[in-house]
Amino acid sequence: MNSPKKITVTGAAGQIAYSLLWRIANGEVYGADTPVELNLLEIPDALGGAEGVAMELADSAFPLLHNINITADLNEAFDGANAAFLVGAKPRGKGEERAALLSNNGKIFGPQGKAINDHAAQDIRVLVVGNPANTNALIAMSNAPDVPQSRFNAMMRLDHNRAISQLATKTGRLSSEFQDVVVWGNHSAAQFPDITYATVGGEKVADLVDHDWYVNEFIPRVAKRGAEIIEVRGKSSAASAASSAVDHMRDWIQGTETWASAAIPSTGAYGIPEGIILGLPTVSRNGEWEVVEGLEINDFQRARIDANVEELQGEREAVKDLL
Repeated sequence: MNSPKKITVTGAAGQIAYSLLWRIANGEVYGADTPVELNLLEIPDALGGAEGVAMELADSAFPLLHNINITADLNEAFDGANAAFLVGAKPRGKGEERAALLSNNGKIFGPQGKAINDHAAQDIRVLVVGNPANTNALIAMSNAPDVPQSRFNAMMRLDHNRAISQLATKTGRLSSEFQDVVVWGNHSAAQFPDITYATVGGEKVADLVDHDWYVNEFIPRVAKRGAEIIEVRGKSSAASAASSAVDHMRDWIQGTETWASAAIPSTGAYGIPEGIILGLPTVSRNGEWEVVEGLEINDFQRARIDANVEELQGEREAVKDLL
């Protein structure tokens, strides 16, 4: 067995964490040969809920789960952390402007970034799940100057998985058969689920679906799937978000040559300016995401990618005092 890895989960009493923690405790992030220790971070008023979650985790008797620590203290929560899932975030209030939402979340993710900077392990990897995830990740990253910027990601894997699911339903194929799907940009209604390079069973997906369906049904449905689930279920996505978070962190740590959509800090690839975190086509090698290079970008794609860049730059401007 390997040495234990310490994993921090924020918003530990929430619905996403309730699904996420069981997957982590079962060894699905680091693998079946690596024990885990959990740090559960919550606000003081929710510590009782986190305590109940910890009791259930203990009652599940996971062989790989070696310790659970519950705290409301940021420095304690991130002390020695090898991986962190930043799930807890302030939800958007009725009538609240997006700029206000970004600012209010900045007051959460800025201090978390500083605590990660000061206390986390050298190999720390941070996945921001709490929305607005891309800019929350940017805020956390900006407050952790001693941590490599590449260690801060936002989750686009849920959008990636949603895109594959919709394509599988449309074509009657299995989700596992699809390759080279990508979701560019922001985890917002502006996101761009792209099938330009996608294949299924060796066939080009673009040849199997109608272009009007792709533009007018597929793209907006993937982008607004969360709202659709709220309308039907009465609650926001939780289990699917948790599952996608595990997918992202597992592939980041263990590696994958299969394309994954990961929101990472831009380094200028595909003409996208630095200073934002956005979804890109990636593979993971040696514990680092690498952008899939050499793809041709047509005018249809460029317009949608640029719209996401503009939106993310606007969000960055709205929180510039927190960076």
